[in-house]
Amino acid sequence: MTERGMTERARLIEAFLATAGWGTAQRRLLAADASFRRYERLSRDGETAVLMDAPPPHENVAAFNRVARQLLDLGLSAPRPFAVDEAAGLMLLEDLGDKTFTRALADNTDERHLYPLAVDVLIALHRAWRPDSAATLPPYDDARLLDEALLLPDWTLPAVHGKKTEAEARNSYIEAWRAVLPRASAGPDCLVLRDYHVDNLMLLDGRANTAACGLLDFQDAVIGPRSYDLVSLLEDARRDIAPDLAAAMVERYLAAFPDLDRAAFLDSYAVLGAQRAAKIIGIFTRLDQRDGKPLYLRHIPRVWRLLQADLAKPVLAPVQAWFDRHVPAADRIAPAPKDNA
Repeated sequence: MTERGMTERARLIEAFLATAGWGTAQRRLLAADASFRRYERLSRDGETAVLMDAPPPHENVAAFNRVARQLLDLGLSAPRPFAVDEAAGLMLLEDLGDKTFTRALADNTDERHLYPLAVDVLIALHRAWRPDSAATLPPYDDARLLDEALLLPDWTLPAVHGKKTEAEARNSYIEAWRAVLPRASAGPDCLVLRDYHVDNLMLLDGRANTAACGLLDFQDAVIGPRSYDLVSLLEDARRDIAPDLAAAMVERYLAAFPDLDRAAFLDSYAVLGAQRAAKIIGIFTRLDQRDGKPLYLRHIPRVWRLLQADLAKPVLAPVQAWFDRHVPAADRIAPAPKDNA
């Protein structure tokens, strides 16, 4: 953004806060992430709130506002919107504090307390969700899943190989995924938050049961396979999770839905785990190559390990065969940062 654009943005924010009654609040940067969003904590007379600065057209606060209100209606702990200017990409939100699951884990909170809580939130969400709530949310269909999986051959492999992925290889990659993506569905579709992991979950004091888990970063929510958020939680790009704990959490979820086809759900979990890993490897590469954010490259080796574990499942045999042919083990790495290439 140009200096003039920044000045205009600053004036827009000041006017929004003044209208919301927070014009005199103290402000400090709370967080910035891999997107274009920024967050500030506002302090005023012993109260706090959070400013989400999500400039259009890159971001869409309307989607966040809509999903937040749906989650609140279901009794879950999303940040309550206090003021919204959708055209400007600004929101004033309830402050859920600083204790993300990531920070709680760093403070030695037992992961065997946190992960069951996160799984129970998904169980509560999937039990309460009704299809008539989905009218304004896009479907997470095979076409969209495939587009995301293509981020790996379109961004990561060129960065590793130093050349564009050949058309034949890219086309056969598409065909391999088309062969397995129909297995991604298991049971009725539901709300998919999409970035459901410890960085976006909050441990809230003074709230009981599933309300003790605060939810963040759900503006990209879609309607799709119910296994996706469980995979997002348990196959985390940013931290290792003990295999026995991950397996126990899958069983915890399945026990809550005894009518689900177990085998179909586990196939869906594997397919979406692999799809998500391919997507993340591509996104983390793109953040470096296009956006100058190399920090995320350090996570790629872990995500490759997750991808390889999922590819070993029989349901993913066509995709496994493609990787065996086109991406030897030596190339399943994080590319060098662009500035050092």
